[in-house]
Amino acid sequence: MLRIAIAQQKPRKGDYPHNLARLGEVFRALAGDAEPADLLVLPETALTGYFVEGAVRELAKSADDFFADLSAAHRGSGAPPLDIVAGFFELHDDRLHNAALAATLGGPDAGVRHIHRKVFLPTYGVFDEERFVEPGKSVRAFDTSWGRAAVVVCEDAWHSLVPTIAAVDGAQLLIVVSASPARGLHPEKGGEERPASLLRWERTAQAIAGEHGMYVALAQLVGFEGGKGFPGGSLVVGPRGDVLARAKVFEEDLLLVTVDLGEIARARADMPLLSDLEMRLPHLLDELEGRRDSENGAAPARRRPPAARLPLSPEPARLRPRTNPLEIDPELTRRWLVEFLRDEVKRRRGFCRAVVGVSGGVDSAVVLALAAEALGSGNVTALRMPYRTSSSDSLTHAQLLIDRLGVPSETIDISAGVDGLAGALPDRPDAQRLGNICARVRMAALFDRSAAGTALPLGTGNKTERLFGYFTWHADDTPPVNPVGDLFKTQVWALARHLGIPEAIVSKPPTADLVQGQTDEGDFGISYAKADAILHWLLLGYAAEAIEALGFTAAEVALVRGRLDSTHWKRRLPTVAMVSQTAIGEYYLRPVDY
Repeated sequence: MLRIAIAQQKPRKGDYPHNLARLGEVFRALAGDAEPADLLVLPETALTGYFVEGAVRELAKSADDFFADLSAAHRGSGAPPLDIVAGFFELHDDRLHNAALAATLGGPDAGVRHIHRKVFLPTYGVFDEERFVEPGKSVRAFDTSWGRAAVVVCEDAWHSLVPTIAAVDGAQLLIVVSASPARGLHPEKGGEERPASLLRWERTAQAIAGEHGMYVALAQLVGFEGGKGFPGGSLVVGPRGDVLARAKVFEEDLLLVTVDLGEIARARADMPLLSDLEMRLPHLLDELEGRRDSENGAAPARRRPPAARLPLSPEPARLRPRTNPLEIDPELTRRWLVEFLRDEVKRRRGFCRAVVGVSGGVDSAVVLALAAEALGSGNVTALRMPYRTSSSDSLTHAQLLIDRLGVPSETIDISAGVDGLAGALPDRPDAQRLGNICARVRMAALFDRSAAGTALPLGTGNKTERLFGYFTWHADDTPPVNPVGDLFKTQVWALARHLGIPEAIVSKPPTADLVQGQTDEGDFGISYAKADAILHWLLLGYAAEAIEALGFTAAEVALVRGRLDSTHWKRRLPTVAMVSQTAIGEYYLRPVDY
């Protein structure tokens, strides 16, 4: 029998001593367990955080130094001897790697057992590993006191060949250490609310275990780094592909499960896929080697003639979405964003309070409700900032939500400040310029009240507005934390109804409330429902013709495309002339929350 513990903790980014001390707490918890753990597994980069970018070179340690630190934390805890697998940034032969160390802590057999260096380094989307670390070149199993194991790091497990190599090398347990950001709010019918990426991880682990008749232990990082949420949800899968235990989602957890390695023989007897592979693998490898020799000029092997090339169709690819791609699981979304606010405001930035500018609209209403749940209603201040031409409904609706949530509030009339500045200008500003002045004065008031109350200002702009550039630069987009910035407007509406936001706020036409009768959709020339759908497909890289085939007009697609393409500058920091090799944000790379 093997007792596995998976420690799912939130590391403080870049603070190795703090995270190492917290590991000591895990050892002490295991010391008090009636059934001692044989193996403790920590996720990828568990003691440093994952998205550290250029700081990898400062945080990397040799395997010997890392083992010494783990041993010291274990020695002072009173925990019995045990094996450990932990992800870390490694300095090896003057090269940097994303690695995992397997070792025995305590007792006469203490020492490093194995080091796996991540082979497949993701460099796409939010990932940029190849810029900071070098790939490993091998996958091997290794012996332990309880059996034979193999370790891989995150994307390694997504390439089917890697687990196969480990299984052929005799691994009974595949340990996957991962720091995989959560993605996907789509509802999962009949299941627990979990990000879509976590569900895919589970299916992958089940497929690996079932195909090879081996146990799989997946240790996932948890917490938020610069808005990217690691969901946790670590798990252990049996050799028949059945999930034996799952850790909590978006929370710290210590998952403990006892497995019977004797079950592997029974599973492989019932489904001898690994045995079949071992018998035929030499022939498959010979065939592959023969093809290589042929391509390199050796004696040609018999090969099938190449298939006839299919002519490229002039017709654009047709989109056939089976479900509404913008549909969200509102309960998962609520939980995700509440945990995001707790992590970003309290744990990472050290604030206990927040301030939200409330306009009476649905976006700020949703942010206020999320913040009240995350931080406590008494720790969130709602700030109303009317201008003299603002609709009275805006104030009424904002007060309606304030009363419902029970949050403290302030009202600051910005009319005198806006009019004073406008009157001092050499020419009277038009409505658009006056609106920009209002937005910037509101941000000045918001940041002042945040400073006065030692509170963090929260942003309220939704994804549609951000992609359309429908905000005042360095005003509406200024607050450092925004929970709804990756939700389209239609998704904000769905979340608002789930949160119980008053219907008077949810159902009214969205407006910047600068000119009487003005509405967002009137300014856009298209509805939010259409704009969101078109934006969704454009962001996925589909051509205008394919989107039009879904029922949108060419003019609608062109309108949305034009807004999107003309506003990239509003979503970037100012352009700086680079004259050195330490230019901030280009060469000197540090994530926003480092």
